[in-house]
Amino acid sequence: MTIKDLARETGYSVGTISRVLNGQPNVSEKARKTILAYVEKCGFQPNANAKYLKQQYGDGILAVVTGTSNGLFANMIEHIQRELASTRYPLMVDYVEETGDAVQRAYQLTMEKKPLGILFLGGDARLFERSFEHISLPCVLLTADASALNFPNLSSVTTDDLSAARCAVSYLFEMGHRNIGIISGDLGCYGPSRMRYDGCRLAYADHDVHFDDSCCVQAKYSFSDGYAAAKKLISRGDLTAIFAMSDVMAIGAIRALNDSGLRVPEDFSVFGYDGIEMGEFYNPKLTTIRQQAELLAHRGVTLLLESIEQKAKANVRHEKVPFELAMNASVKRKD
Repeated sequence: MTIKDLARETGYSVGTISRVLNGQPNVSEKARKTILAYVEKCGFQPNANAKYLKQQYGDGILAVVTGTSNGLFANMIEHIQRELASTRYPLMVDYVEETGDAVQRAYQLTMEKKPLGILFLGGDARLFERSFEHISLPCVLLTADASALNFPNLSSVTTDDLSAARCAVSYLFEMGHRNIGIISGDLGCYGPSRMRYDGCRLAYADHDVHFDDSCCVQAKYSFSDGYAAAKKLISRGDLTAIFAMSDVMAIGAIRALNDSGLRVPEDFSVFGYDGIEMGEFYNPKLTTIRQQAELLAHRGVTLLLESIEQKAKANVRHEKVPFELAMNASVKRKD
């Protein structure tokens, strides 16, 4: 059983489960009691590479995850655990809120836990520019491009978010949609959300369609924020499709459409981003940009371990992995 299984069984997020098992604050007493009761009931035991749940290490890998509701990151953490299972490096995972400072948190944990290297899952370039120079350990940023930051100890592995979003919106245009709503992440930071936004604008230009910025609603990467953002877009009354910059936001949007008496895809098409497992089993099956979580995790771990074991900063690399357009049932051609 994994932390993801505990989250599924208890109904709490992976981040909440992790905070409870680590004895961290910012968890309600009800959640703490429910989770600990289930842990005792099912006899959950962390595996050899998940000892970070109760112990501290000075020889392991730290993973700092931005956001507590990101299905892609939960999947990637599982792959990272598997990657490290055959190595001598234990893994410690820490979660920060989507608007939190992952770099400052990582720096704090380097003082407390003394890891050998850090994997960042998500992150805002502004935070790295502001304070990453204080971190001297080998690091890899996953799902965001760090090449422009030019730090000698920071590699990155990401999907080509600009091209992927351009592909997604182009597909909606090719399916006959011209009035498309967009649910984005925080556009104030330079990261995946901004790249996907720029990709959307390129798709509009490719099809000679005017881009109306009022059709874009910023939201957190969560079901509830996707739901609220979709409600705002629905109230316009002139849209026929939504592109959400994460699958969890897309699924929240579908629920909002259903609650508004609209059918997906008969009345409204919805396109997601990430390719999480839930989208495969949702009704309707979600059309999405599928990121290769396993490959992202594999390359991230490989680059980090190479830097640690070679004790060299000169091998910093920045890689992009391919994405896939998964054409499923949530998008329908507009008559």
